[in-house]
Amino acid sequence: MEEVAEGLWGLSDYHENRGEIAKSVKCLEAICQSEVSFSPIVEVKTRLRIASILLHHSHNANHAKSHLERAQLLLKSIPRCFELKCRAYSLLSQCYQLLGAIQPQKQVLSKGLELAASAGNESSTKLWSCNFNSQLANALSIEGDHQGSFSALECGYVCATELGYPELQMFFATSMLHVHLVQWDDNDLVEQAVKKCNEIWESIQPDKREQCPGLLFYNELLHIFYRTRLCDYKNAAPHVDNLDAAVKAERKQTQHMQELVKELSALDQSLSRSDLHHRERAALSEKQAMIQEQLRNMNGFSSTGRESLEPVYFGNGRRTLGDKLQLAPPPIDGEWLPKSAVYALVDLIVVIFGRPKGLFKECGKRIQSGMRTIQGELVKLGITNRVRAEADLQQSSIYMAGVYLMLLIQFLENKVAIELTRTEFAEAQEALVQMKNWFMRFPTILQPRECIIEMLRGQYAHSVGCYNEATFHYIEAVKLTDSKSMQTMCQVYAAVSYICIGDAESTSQALDLIRPVYGIMDSFVGVREKTGILFAYGLLLMKQRDIQEARNRLASGLQLAHNFLGNHQLLSQYLTTLGSLALVLHDTVQAREILRSSLTLAKKLSDAPTQVWVLSVLTALYKELGEKGSQMENDEYKTKISKDLQKKLAEAQASIYHIELIDKARFEVQQEHGLNIKRKMDAQSAGVNLDIPESIGLPAPSPFQPSRLIDIDNSSSRRRGKRRS
Repeated sequence: MEEVAEGLWGLSDYHENRGEIAKSVKCLEAICQSEVSFSPIVEVKTRLRIASILLHHSHNANHAKSHLERAQLLLKSIPRCFELKCRAYSLLSQCYQLLGAIQPQKQVLSKGLELAASAGNESSTKLWSCNFNSQLANALSIEGDHQGSFSALECGYVCATELGYPELQMFFATSMLHVHLVQWDDNDLVEQAVKKCNEIWESIQPDKREQCPGLLFYNELLHIFYRTRLCDYKNAAPHVDNLDAAVKAERKQTQHMQELVKELSALDQSLSRSDLHHRERAALSEKQAMIQEQLRNMNGFSSTGRESLEPVYFGNGRRTLGDKLQLAPPPIDGEWLPKSAVYALVDLIVVIFGRPKGLFKECGKRIQSGMRTIQGELVKLGITNRVRAEADLQQSSIYMAGVYLMLLIQFLENKVAIELTRTEFAEAQEALVQMKNWFMRFPTILQPRECIIEMLRGQYAHSVGCYNEATFHYIEAVKLTDSKSMQTMCQVYAAVSYICIGDAESTSQALDLIRPVYGIMDSFVGVREKTGILFAYGLLLMKQRDIQEARNRLASGLQLAHNFLGNHQLLSQYLTTLGSLALVLHDTVQAREILRSSLTLAKKLSDAPTQVWVLSVLTALYKELGEKGSQMENDEYKTKISKDLQKKLAEAQASIYHIELIDKARFEVQQEHGLNIKRKMDAQSAGVNLDIPESIGLPAPSPFQPSRLIDIDNSSSRRRGKRRS
């Protein structure tokens, strides 16, 4: 009977390689359903193989689970068989993860760890212990048990150290850094985790590093998340460059691998001919062996040209050779995110770092590239126009669908930010409506971005002069997040909109928002919140005619923004405000210098409102200095920009989307099966959740008129949009 089983296994492999998955599974199920009994070990191996195929090529995790649970029962009566038992535990654990059954997953992994602990001290047992600890850490992270996750990863790290395997140590070190970044309780602990990753990475030989592209990407991405959180964009930039170069190299290598696979397939066909001369067959066989060796060397951790028995951790689409950024060797064989998701994430990071500098052309290319990649992956996961709700998703697709949808929304967020900066309101409207439509379709998956959608509605309303509506959306955004950082930034934005309304009651409301956060601004990691708070507080002090104190606060904020953030729009607005103050104090030399710098930045960003603001202050400066020629030239340029801005504002207000976007109401949706889907989405999502850093700046005409000399054309600003009461 062993021969029959071997034949059916071989036939199953043949069908699988041809993409005939149903036939492949039927061949294997013939063994399980046979009236003639096969040995228990043959049946166990067959059921493991069925489960592996189902997990790789279908969404039928329940069917795979049934085979694995049956295999486990059979294994109880079979002594020894350590490897098979471990494979069954590992595959079953991953089935439970795909089905969102975390408690059974933890129980299976505990049994796996007990088995590994009782099986001796050999390398294979330690590797399986690493596998189970890795999966257990992931399961505990899903439940929010960060301390438990740390403990599991520490155990894995100890095993990897005992094995003397630096690549495996690096896997656990980066995983621990990831959990630290999600939790972030102690700055020193996070910094220590970063240093540990650096030390281990440096200890790996350069040629070995090249064989660990998954670890390279993971490590660089985590370093970027760390530096971004600290607002240390200067030291993050080299990591962004490294990532971008790595993506280009990886794409080139993947293309080369695919060419080799085609060549290997052609060689296989040639070698199957019966009329080949002996010498020719020998030459083709030698070439075949050479290509196979090349593929083995290019395929990272994997020791063969095939995928191992273990399924991928995320997603179930058929994966081609080299389409996996493995983080660790078999039997862990895991990845953080599929290669396409990593590619899209790198595009997103380039956008996030380029947008504040005004590199809009490159950002536009990257947004298109990333969204094109994501749309292709969503189709593979079954998310087409026919799938209108979360309830229509396959349970096993929910996690990866969530990853891609979150990335897609973040690309749209950045597009909105860019278009509002450029005052391309129609483009901003379109991107915001796309965000709304995706949110309405997948409200549970995208619930963490609802706060951002409301914040961007506030930014849109503010940009078109609807300040009352802007304050409403900012305050709603505060209610939609537990993030103290995001709440603070939305309060800052709301305060600036209240200041722009200009009456005594609105100024008082702005003060009520700024006072509480001003007292805690030094408690935040990084300076993003502090620069926003200082800007808004400086504006309030100007309103109260406390000129010198306003100047001190704004100068402090400007220095922080310049040294750490590099957001040209925020810098331009800081400079314009300080230029206005310099003029009030009759320091015309400094006013001229500051305002020219501000105008240069605003022009680079195509930021028309800030340009109008700067030009208005410059007109007042030239008037005070009696420079009639400069004043006339300045006014002429200002009129030209103002006319263009008014035209865009009129078009925005005439759009069918305008009222919907500024309406003082959140988007209402029906959430079906929300709890199960939310639970699936909690796993490791923070790693790809990149809030827009110091986002869009604070676009506003000057809210302060200390004298007629620096009237910032408030009549013009009132025409920028209907103000609702």
